[in-house]
Amino acid sequence: MVLSFSIARLIQQHPLRYLLEFQLTTIQYLTLIDTLARFHLRGEARQFYLGYFWWLLEPALYIAVFYIVFQLLLESRQPDYLYFLAVGKLTFIWFSKSVVQASSSIETNKGLISQVIISKEVFPLAAVQQGLYRQLAVFSFLLVLLFLSGKGQFHYWFWLLPLMFVQMILISGVGLLAALVVCWHKDFQYLIQLGMMFLLFVSGVFWDVNAVADADVRRWLLLLNPLAALIDAYRQILLFGSLPKVDVMSVLLCQSLFLLAMAVGAFRIFQSRIALRVLSR
Repeated sequence: MVLSFSIARLIQQHPLRYLLEFQLTTIQYLTLIDTLARFHLRGEARQFYLGYFWWLLEPALYIAVFYIVFQLLLESRQPDYLYFLAVGKLTFIWFSKSVVQASSSIETNKGLISQVIISKEVFPLAAVQQGLYRQLAVFSFLLVLLFLSGKGQFHYWFWLLPLMFVQMILISGVGLLAALVVCWHKDFQYLIQLGMMFLLFVSGVFWDVNAVADADVRRWLLLLNPLAALIDAYRQILLFGSLPKVDVMSVLLCQSLFLLAMAVGAFRIFQSRIALRVLSR
C-alpha cells in the first residue's frame, strides 16, 4: 500500500501527469513504463542489505545448485558444462521471473489503479522492463566471465541484441496474457508457476536440445517451445560461435509478435473490466 501510494504521488508529480487521462503517444507511454520500472527496482533494492548485488547473487546461486546436481553428482558429459548451464539458466530466469512478476503486477498495484486513471497494461510491461534491467546486468557479467575464461566465441556476439529484442517481445506478450488471466482468477497464479517448472525441464536448460536423436521431435520441440529455441540460439552465439537457424528464429519472431498483438488487443477490449474485476476483490 505504501509503494502504491508512492507511485501515485510520483505520477501526480510527473511532467506527463496531465496526459494520463488521454491517449499517450508511444514515447510518452514507454517513458511512463520505464519510470515505474526504475521506481520499483529502487524500492526492491532498499528492502535488502545487499541491494542491487542480489541481481547477480541470486542467479549465481541457482547455477551453483544445478551445477552440483547435474555435473558433480550426475556427471554430465556436456563440455564446459558450467558455461553451458549458465547461458541456459540465465535465459530461463529472465523469462520466468519477468512473467511471474508481470502476472501479479495488476493485482499488486490495485491501490494505484483506484487512485489514477491509467492503462492497465502499464503495470505488466513495467514488470517486464524491470526484468530487462536485471538481465542486462547479469548478461554483462556473463560476457565478461566468458571473455576472461576464454570459453566464449566472439564472432557473432553482436547478434545478441536482436536476439534479446525478440525475447523481450516474447516476454511482453506472455507477461501481459498472464496478468490478464490472473485478474480474472487468482488461481491462475499457481498454474503459471507450475508451468514455469514444466518449462524448466523441457526447454533445454540442463541439456542440449540438439542431442535429441529424433530429428522430427527436435524440430517440433524448437517450433512449439519458443524458450527452447531462445536458449539454443544464445548457446550457438556465445559458446559455439555460430548463428542460430534462420527458419527457427523467423518462427520465433512471428510467435512473439502474435502473442504480443493478441495480448495488447485483449487489454484494449477488457480495459474497464480489468479495473472492476481487480477492485471488486
